[in-house]
Amino acid sequence: MGLILLEALLALLIFVGIIWWTMFSGRRRGELPPPTDKDKDA
Repeated sequence: MGLILLEALLALLIFVGIIWWTMFSGRRRGELPPPTDKDKDA
């Protein structure tokens, strides 16, 4: 029983780690600013 709980905890930690990695490993200064009218003409 303890081994099953340990395995479930490990799977949860891996899952949370993947979510954390995808949320916070993007662009260094956040998202790109919204396009301006000048950008739309190009």
